[in-house]
Amino acid sequence: MDTDMPRTVDRPTKRAAPEPCRPDRAGPERLQPFGFSHFPRRRASSLGLKMLWVAGPGAAPPDRWTRMVKLDVITTRGGDAGETSLGDGARLRKDAARIEAIGEVDEANAAIGLLRLHVAGPDGRLADESLARIQNDLFDLGADLCVPGLGGDRLRLAAAQSARLEAEIAAMNAALPPLRSFVLPGGTPAAAHAHLARTVVRRAERRVVRLAAEEAVNPAVLHYLNRLSDHLFVLSRLLNAGEATELLWQPGATR
Repeated sequence: MDTDMPRTVDRPTKRAAPEPCRPDRAGPERLQPFGFSHFPRRRASSLGLKMLWVAGPGAAPPDRWTRMVKLDVITTRGGDAGETSLGDGARLRKDAARIEAIGEVDEANAAIGLLRLHVAGPDGRLADESLARIQNDLFDLGADLCVPGLGGDRLRLAAAQSARLEAEIAAMNAALPPLRSFVLPGGTPAAAHAHLARTVVRRAERRVVRLAAEEAVNPAVLHYLNRLSDHLFVLSRLLNAGEATELLWQPGATR
């Protein structure tokens, strides 16, 4: 599947600011956009790409917009020669550092989606809600990476998203006993998948670090990925609590 964007896209005509988004639950981080969208008057390209404007996370003030896409044609053949398009229309090889970073973030998101299968149900509701927010954050992060630079009228990851992770880490860690050694990945299926997702996030972070050595990258991207691996580590411990004995490293025990 290749979702290459065309170089030029029709922009929707300016409309009056919509009424604010409603909160799904208490807390500004849970304000969810809904219902405020419209399509351009004609197709953006023969590839079936349309631009959709919706209120961004938090939606305050209401004149802040996040540009997103809707695809009604998936197979475009635009990447058959080994290149793909960025959000600004620039073409890059699929093994370019920026594309590698975006791909690793996508893989991390998929690993978290798999983790959510193992925390579903009443007992895992809070964990699942947290992971759902993280998956949405990772799409924001990918959108940030797909448009080079730091500014402009583009969706950029915000420091508040990392701050939310830090608050969740502190809340989870407060319910856990202090660690006496390093933890071996495993335990319950949910905890094992949390560890796997953590390692994929670490790999994504390394790819973004490599990209940042060559090009400008929003510092909030690196901060978020660093916090996210910590979040998944603490979550893995919480998912093991009361269900399985925590597996700890015993230095030299197998010599």
